[in-house]
Amino acid sequence: MADRESLVEKSENEGRDSVGSEADVEEEKLPEVNAPKKKTKTKKKKKKQVEIATTSDSDAAPSLAADSLTERDLNSEQISGVGELLDRLNLETNAPKSIEDARKKNYKFWGTQPVPKLTENTRGKNAPIEHDKSVEEIRAEPLTLPDGFIWDDVDINDANQLTELYTLLNENYVEDDDNMFRFDYSPEFLHWALLPPEWRKDWHVGVRASKSRKLLGFISAIPIRINIYDKIQKMVEINFLCVHKKLRTKRVAPVLIREITRRVNITGLFQAVYTAGVVLPKPVSTCRYWHRSLNPKKLIEVRFSHLSRNMTMQRTIRLYRLPQETKTRGFRELTEADVRNAFTLLQTYLNTFNLSPRFNADEFRHWFLPRKGIINSYVVEQNGKLTDFVSFYTLPSTVMQHPNHKSLKAAYSFYNVSTVTPWVDLMQDALVTAKNMDFDVFNALDLMENKKFLEELKFGVGDGNLQYYLYNWACPEMRPDEVN
Repeated sequence: MADRESLVEKSENEGRDSVGSEADVEEEKLPEVNAPKKKTKTKKKKKKQVEIATTSDSDAAPSLAADSLTERDLNSEQISGVGELLDRLNLETNAPKSIEDARKKNYKFWGTQPVPKLTENTRGKNAPIEHDKSVEEIRAEPLTLPDGFIWDDVDINDANQLTELYTLLNENYVEDDDNMFRFDYSPEFLHWALLPPEWRKDWHVGVRASKSRKLLGFISAIPIRINIYDKIQKMVEINFLCVHKKLRTKRVAPVLIREITRRVNITGLFQAVYTAGVVLPKPVSTCRYWHRSLNPKKLIEVRFSHLSRNMTMQRTIRLYRLPQETKTRGFRELTEADVRNAFTLLQTYLNTFNLSPRFNADEFRHWFLPRKGIINSYVVEQNGKLTDFVSFYTLPSTVMQHPNHKSLKAAYSFYNVSTVTPWVDLMQDALVTAKNMDFDVFNALDLMENKKFLEELKFGVGDGNLQYYLYNWACPEMRPDEVN
């Protein structure tokens, strides 16, 4: 899944027949997305909230109106509590980050979900944990919201509604723990991420204030096919779970998750793939983020990174200096004419991994044809044949507390294939290209075959892990190099 989990930082899932109390949800430190898509000393991406669950007509929606919340509260300048400064699902700093710490924790909520227990032996298994539900077993009507709030499908093709979503995310989405950086998904990026082939409008779920029509919460799903060892399963990715900061303590997130779950279940899908920066029951694989400085001076000035011991700024700049031009003969941008052969090249490579997406040609065209400021893809052509492929997407962050720098431009490694060009040469050309496009940093996970180039190309290891999870599926654990 490459660094698409950044888009994705897909994080967690919820619920079966009962979502549990809000205390349960908060106690379990539910993460948010792909996200990716990224984990650094100061920047922690939480990815997609995922819950694939069934709900019955008797299920009551978690209360959104706690503490007599009114629309007037949203206009108040009063901010209640540290929780509002945390990202999507209000993760706390004591959430377990290692298997050792997680084993000491009592996961009351996750113990009710169709996920393997941390101590469970999943060797020899590769199948759903629970059987699919019939349509009759799934609640037919949307969950009930309290007075003052209404459900609304957000029309991503409507410029005004897309701007509303951008504003909600830009003001309330993922921040690092020190409140120094916040992801800045552009409207164009959101359009790309939310409208792949077979997208559904009813999977773009919003909560609005009924009087002002202000967008206060959002969650989305997109379809995806995942290969798990020798089985291909259609699932969803859940992304962009976001709740207005002043509603963080009002249990909006569980309602959103349960509603998207209900809508997904109705279509006959009961599995999901997601990622999280914290440990939940039970990771399929654990990967680490690495970061390659392209503009070390700026990264140090905004405190994204720091000067190493015995290093000056000038020596650091020289250390990370790159050639001005790419070196691989035949390295060029992907075009429409390349789609068929590049798709075959990528899919053949993906087939070698135990956990990887299965694209079709239309999906490849959507995700990889270059779009300015969103996705960049390149091929190596030798003697009329495409031999190698590299791609990265753009995800800037707003720099929140700096007098001079307002944005950090980050490239995230997406999907790459090396069959002829050595990995180091291919990825150095990607770095050179990103540097020439004024990116500040290039991020990559240590999955696939990335360890073949990370250290040699002077990537620095991040300080956090990214766990991969499957909801309602049990299979053996995988090494990072078995995941794509």
